Amino acid sequence: MLVAHATWHGGALCLWAEDPALPDTSRVRVTPKPHPFAAADLHGTSYAALTAGAMRVELTLLLPGSAAGPFPSPELAREPSSRRPAPHPWRVPALALDPFAAMALLGSADDAEDIVRGADLRFFALVADEAMHLAERGRVLPALVREDGDLTARWRPVITGADAERFRELARAMPPACRAAGDGRAAAEVLLEALTGLADATVRGIVPHPLLAERTGRVPDRLPLAERWAEALTGPDPAVAREPGDDPGALAAELDSWAAAALRPSGPLRVCFRLGEPPQDDPGGPWTVQFALQGTDDPSLYVPAGAIWTGDAASVAGAEETLLAGLGRALRLYPQITEALRVATPTSVTTDAEGAFRFLRESAPLLSAAGFGVQLPQWAGRARLGMKLTTRTKTDPGATVSSGFGLGDLVDFRWDLALEGEDLTEEELTELARLKAPLVRLRGKWVELDDAQLTKALEFLSRGRAGEMSAAQAVRAVIHAGDDTLPLMEIDADGGLGDLLSGQADRRLEPIPTPDSFEGTLRPYQERGLAWLAFLDDLGLGAVLADDMGLGKTTQTLALLATRAPYRSERGPTLLIGPMSLVGNWQREAARFTPKLRVYVHHGGGRHRGEELEEAVRGADLVLTTYGTATRDREALSAIAWDRVVCDEAQALKNSGTRQAQAVRSIPARGRIALTGTPVENHLTELWSIMEFANPGLLGPRQAFRERFATPIEAHGDEEAAAALGRATGPFILRRLKTDKTIITDLPDKQEIKVWCNLTPEQASLYQATVEDMLDRISASSGMERRGLVLATMAKLKQVCNHPAHLLKDGSRLPGRSGKLERLEEICAEVVAEGEKALVFTQYSEFGTMLQPHLEARLGRPVLWLHGGTTKRRRDELVRRFQEDTEPAVFLLSLKAAGTGLNLTAANHVVHVDRWWNPAVEDQATDRAFRIGQTKNVQVRKFICVGTMEERVDEMIERKKALAERIVGTGEGWLTELSVAELRDVVRLGPEAVSA
Repeated sequence: MLVAHATWHGGALCLWAEDPALPDTSRVRVTPKPHPFAAADLHGTSYAALTAGAMRVELTLLLPGSAAGPFPSPELAREPSSRRPAPHPWRVPALALDPFAAMALLGSADDAEDIVRGADLRFFALVADEAMHLAERGRVLPALVREDGDLTARWRPVITGADAERFRELARAMPPACRAAGDGRAAAEVLLEALTGLADATVRGIVPHPLLAERTGRVPDRLPLAERWAEALTGPDPAVAREPGDDPGALAAELDSWAAAALRPSGPLRVCFRLGEPPQDDPGGPWTVQFALQGTDDPSLYVPAGAIWTGDAASVAGAEETLLAGLGRALRLYPQITEALRVATPTSVTTDAEGAFRFLRESAPLLSAAGFGVQLPQWAGRARLGMKLTTRTKTDPGATVSSGFGLGDLVDFRWDLALEGEDLTEEELTELARLKAPLVRLRGKWVELDDAQLTKALEFLSRGRAGEMSAAQAVRAVIHAGDDTLPLMEIDADGGLGDLLSGQADRRLEPIPTPDSFEGTLRPYQERGLAWLAFLDDLGLGAVLADDMGLGKTTQTLALLATRAPYRSERGPTLLIGPMSLVGNWQREAARFTPKLRVYVHHGGGRHRGEELEEAVRGADLVLTTYGTATRDREALSAIAWDRVVCDEAQALKNSGTRQAQAVRSIPARGRIALTGTPVENHLTELWSIMEFANPGLLGPRQAFRERFATPIEAHGDEEAAAALGRATGPFILRRLKTDKTIITDLPDKQEIKVWCNLTPEQASLYQATVEDMLDRISASSGMERRGLVLATMAKLKQVCNHPAHLLKDGSRLPGRSGKLERLEEICAEVVAEGEKALVFTQYSEFGTMLQPHLEARLGRPVLWLHGGTTKRRRDELVRRFQEDTEPAVFLLSLKAAGTGLNLTAANHVVHVDRWWNPAVEDQATDRAFRIGQTKNVQVRKFICVGTMEERVDEMIERKKALAERIVGTGEGWLTELSVAELRDVVRLGPEAVSA
C-alpha cells in the first residue's frame, strides 16, 4: 500500500509516493538525504496509466521530522513520534504532470486497492474542482504571456467576490506539503499558480480546437498576431507562432487592461452576440452576427444594439459606452468585428455560410468562455449523422409467432443512415456530399455537416446493407459498430433481441412473480429485476445488477435461484464470491428467503480441500466464499463445474490486473452475475473490468476500450462516445436508484437492515480470553457483585467486537483489525459517493473519539462528532452545519448524548455500530433522521458480529419482540438475571465468527 502525495512546482503537479515497506536509508551521509520511504515510481499501481506520460524529476522537499528521519504521514497510521517536528530537506523522486494530465488524475483519482491519497493530493483535487467551477461560469479571461522568451496564450481565472473568499479559504486550508518544494512561497502564491494552470487546462478541454486545415476558404500566408494568439487559446499547445515584425506589447497590454477591469466590481450588463440565419425564402442569403447588451444576472434582459443607437434604450445607463468597450475587448477573440467598428453605431457583422460556420466552431466558444453572452440557433452544433440498425425476427415457415429466442437464432437485418433521427436516402446523401458546404438547408432546416462524416457515410453505403445474421452477431455488431466520426445512432429490433438491446429489458419483459419456494414477497421493481436476471441467465449472458444501495440485490439473486427450484444440480451449483464481511449476511439471507437451498461456506482455515471439497460442492446448491479465499484456492475452484459465478460488491474487481480479479475471472461457469452499487467509482476502465468478468471479451481488449470510450469520455466529455458506451453496456447492466419515483413508491419509509460482521483473529483471541475470565469470576459471585460483573463483561465483549484498540485503550492503529470498522468504512464511502448523509451512533464516547479522525482521513471529508462533553453552543453549531452544509456527510453521535431531541433530517442513513439492545432506545436515536421534515426513505443498519453474544442477544430480542418492553425493559439489566449456563451459551464464540 502506497500513500500518494503531491506538491505544485514549476507549473506542474509533482506526484510522489510514500512506501512504508521500504528500508530506512536516511542515515547515509548525503545532504539533503534521500527520503527513506519514497517509492521509486508508480508502475504497477492503479495510477500507472494516469501518470504514463509524466516527466521524472527529483525534488528537494521540506518535510516535518528530525535530523534522523522524516515523520511518516498520518495516512500510514504509525505511532506518532514523541520528538518535536522541524522542517528538514529530503530528496524525493517524483513525477511531474502537466496541467492536462493533472486534471485527469485529480478528477478521477481516489483511494484504491494499492494507493491511498495523502491530504496534499486530496487538497489539489479540491483546487481542480474549483478550476472547473470557474471555467463553467465563464470566470476566466484570455491572456498573452511571455514564458522563457516565448509567447503563450493562457486562460487566467477571475477571482472576485465569493470566489475570492473561497480562494482565501483554500489558501488557509492548504496542507504545508502542497508547497514543500516552493522555496518558502506563501500558500496563496502556490494556490494561484496551481489554480491558473488547472483552469487553463479545463477551458482547453471544453472549448473545441479550431484547426486552420478545416477552413474551406483561402488561408492567408500570414495571419495577424491576434488570430494566431486566438488559435493558441485552444488545444494542448499554448505556444503562439511568431512572425517577423510582431509587436506583442499592444495586445498584451490590452488583455492586461481587460483583466484589470474584470477585477473591478462587475456591472449589470455584458455584450452578447446572436447568430442570425438567412431569410426563409432566400437560403443563399447573408448571415448576421448581431450585437446586443444582456443582463449579467438576468440573461432574459436583452437590448439589441439597434435600440441603443436609436435611443429606444435610453433608460439603460451607459449602454453606448458599455457596448463599445465590450466590442473592443471581444475584437481579439472575433476579429471580424473590425468591419462593424468602422461605423459609429455598430449593430452586427454580415457574413456568408462559411463565416457563420467559423463563428459557430471557433469564435462562439471563445467568447462564451471569456464571459460574453452568446445566443445560437437551436440547431447549432454538428449534425448527428450516424448509422441505424433494423432487425426482424425470422419465424419458422407456417408459424405465426417466434417459438423463442436464443443467441443462435437468425434475424433479418438492414443498415441505414440517419440525420437527426430521420433516415437519409442515398440520393440526399450524395447531394450533400456534392455541395461540400459546412452549413446546408435540409428538409426545411439548417444543419452543420462534416466532410469526414460524409466521406465515411458514402464508404459505408458502398458495403452490404441488408441480409441475415445470428442474434449473437447482432449483439456484437451493436457493441462494436460505429466510431467518433460515424456513430451507431439507433437500433430498431423486435422480439427477444429487441428486449436485450433496448437497455430497458426489465421493463419490456413480463415480471416474474415471487417464486413459490421463496419465503417472502418481492416488490414490483424486484420482480422486473428477477425477470431480467432470468432472461440473461437463460441466454448464458452475464449480468451486472447495479441497483442502488438497499434496493435488494441479494434478495433478487436468491429469488433467481428459487426460480430454478428444485435447483438444477445437474448443471452444477452457484458459486458466490464476496467480501468476508458479507459472507455471514448471505448465509442468513439464504436461510431466511430460501430455506431449502443447500448452502456450503468455503472459507477459513478449516475449509475443505481436495476430494472433501468436491464432495461438499456436490451436496450444495450455493457455495459461499470470499475474494481472498477464491484467490488462494483458484486452481481448486476452477476445476469444478459451476452453473454460475456471482460476485457481490463486484467493485472488488475494478482493477483488472490484480491477482484477485484475474483469479475470479479464471473460474469457468455457464453464467456470471456481478452485484455492485457502484459500477464506476473512479475510472471507466473499472466498468470494463467488471464487464470482462460478466461477459469476457464483449467490450474488446482493455486498450481498445480506453481508446474508444474511456479517454474520449473522461478527458473530453465526448457525448457520442458516452452514448455508444451506454448502448454497448445497457443490455447487460440494470441500474435503479432510490431517487427514481417509479422505484421507491412501494418502498417503506424506514427500512431496517442487519449488517453481519466477522471478527478478525485478533478480535477473536481477545473475545475468548474475556469470556473465560468472566465465567470463572461470575460463577464465584452473587447478588450485586454478580450483576456488576455481567454488565462489565458484556461491555468488554462489545468493545472487542467494535475494535481491539477500543478494549485495550492503547492508542494503537485502527486499519485492518476490525470487521465492523471495515464494513463501516464501506458503507460510509458508498453514502458519500451517492451524495447522501449518514448518522453513525455508538454508545461509547471513547470509540467515537477514535473513529472521528480515522473516518475523516479515509473519506477525505469532514466527520462531525457529538458526545456528552459537547457544549450546547457547539452542539447547535454541529447540528446547523450538518443540516445546511453539503460538505460533512457523516455525523458520529454518542447514543446517550444524541439519542433524543435533535432534528437531523439531512441524513437518510442511520448506522448503529454497537447495539443498546433496547429497541425503544435505538428507535429514538433513529428518529433523529426519521421524523417530520424527512423527504427521503431512511435506511437503518444495525451492526452485529457473527458467532458472538451480539448475534445471540439479537436472536433473543427477535424471539421475544412481542414482550420486548416487559422483558428487555429500559436497559441491559435483564442480561444479569441469566444463569451461568445461559450466559455461557450467550457469550460463547462460534466458529463462524472469524475467517482466515
